[in-house]
Amino acid sequence: MPVLGLGTWENDDPAQCTESVANALDAGYRHVDTAQIYGNEAAVGEGIARSDVDRDDIFLASKVWIDELEPADVASSTRESLDKLGVDAVDLMYVHWPAGEYEPAETLPAFAELRDDGLIDRIGVSNFEPHHLDAATDALGEAPFANQVEMHPLLRQEELREYADANDVELVAYSPLARGEILDDPAIVDIAEKHDVSAAQVSLAWLRESSVTAIPKATGIDHIRDNLASVDLELDDEDVAAIDELGRTDRQLNPDFGPDW
Repeated sequence: MPVLGLGTWENDDPAQCTESVANALDAGYRHVDTAQIYGNEAAVGEGIARSDVDRDDIFLASKVWIDELEPADVASSTRESLDKLGVDAVDLMYVHWPAGEYEPAETLPAFAELRDDGLIDRIGVSNFEPHHLDAATDALGEAPFANQVEMHPLLRQEELREYADANDVELVAYSPLARGEILDDPAIVDIAEKHDVSAAQVSLAWLRESSVTAIPKATGIDHIRDNLASVDLELDDEDVAAIDELGRTDRQLNPDFGPDW
């Protein structure tokens, strides 16, 4: 999985979404993340079609929403997603939340059937805690390929990072800039000034060096390029220690249907 992707949550203006996806791909991104509930799969697909990058070179992910997690709905809604995206298959399809119609023993075999049929390449989960991951592994007979969760220097997810390392699960970070909160944190700003980079780049580099794939949302070309430049930033031990010592657990997203964190 590419170490940096383009997130599209709340990028719901079709023209803007299409332009940002095409611009990101042409700038060098190779991972695009969307979801059924975002309402922008068609615009994401148009951006992919408009870019100069071949579909085979793009890692494309989407997510099945919580009211589409009964087996028949998993199949039908995924086919609808593929139609909107204008693709034959996605590289990764997630269970968006362990909520709503989600039942591990029923939902996940439906995802496995989609994989067997060639409509998805990998099975992922999102917003899962370790006990959810254990249940998903039991239902699948294997660990999910990836777990997408909120993660950034203000929410470091140590337990999930340890679980991912021990069980060969890719960890993917949404809201990797803490919805902008990271940009004003004094420790992050100090590190950014030290390296003459943006605070956003510091957060994204920390995630990469934690073996986590970040998917920051960006619509303007300047932010798209600034985030991409994080792949060239190497933090030193002092930087990493300063971030790890923040000791904050500032969760930005916690809906009432989500896990009891």
